[in-house]
Amino acid sequence: MTTEPAEPVPAAPAAPAAPAVPPPPVLPPDVLPPAEPSAALAPVAPGDLLEAGPDREPRAPRRPRPVRLAAYALVLGTLAGAGTGYAVQAQRPPTPLPPLQVARPSYPAEAVDPAALAAEQPAPLAIDGDLTKLLITAPEGSTPWSDYPDKPSWITVGEISERSGDAAYRFKDLTSRGFRRAAEVDWKKDDVRYRVSLMQFAPDHADEAKTNNWEPFTGDGANGGYKVESSPRHWAESTDTYYYGQAVAKRGSLQMTVEVFGPKPVDSGTLKDLAKRQWERLI
Repeated sequence: MTTEPAEPVPAAPAAPAAPAVPPPPVLPPDVLPPAEPSAALAPVAPGDLLEAGPDREPRAPRRPRPVRLAAYALVLGTLAGAGTGYAVQAQRPPTPLPPLQVARPSYPAEAVDPAALAAEQPAPLAIDGDLTKLLITAPEGSTPWSDYPDKPSWITVGEISERSGDAAYRFKDLTSRGFRRAAEVDWKKDDVRYRVSLMQFAPDHADEAKTNNWEPFTGDGANGGYKVESSPRHWAESTDTYYYGQAVAKRGSLQMTVEVFGPKPVDSGTLKDLAKRQWERLI
């Protein structure tokens, strides 16, 4: 029996020789290479290991747990407070509201006569017409007093201001107080001078019409009074003296003034009579 020689088994190819790695450069002792961060030391969230991949987008960083806990506590605290307040209020008895303070309408028991009802109402203020027609007139036997009007006449704010010691101040004062118009009558009798004037102010300055709490010159509720001075005064820019009496009353925006200038103390009866007569023409 002839034995054939065994076929030679080819040897495994030799592994390629590893390329020669050049030795690292030698640096001076004072120069050190920059340290590279190690990926092994970076924290990795468990979710990142499950979702990491080339086709997945990086997830947004999660909110820290303490912040979420604080938000939950705030919401739960609000709900708990509202529930507690509702429970406390629900146990309280209802408080009744006060009754409405509204007067019930009242109606007359009988039919009202319109004419009688109108007669009971106060007369309207007669201050929108001609003021000169509301002034009393000078009595018989009187004479004019200088160049002042001896018949009821209109008078300007400038003429009124010229009679005072400071005309500029008087003019500014009257115009700033809502002066509207004025009428006057003056006369002289037995060396006694008389002046009756009506001064009206604008409706929105009706309070500028002055009155006082002097002695009443009539008993029908006139809004005003009178006074008589016992000491003499001096005429402007003169040494001559005179005694003064005055009566003032107010009706609406109209101011009534009665003045008496005498060489001796003014008779209060005469002043009261003039004021009463003028007041009756206003009502």
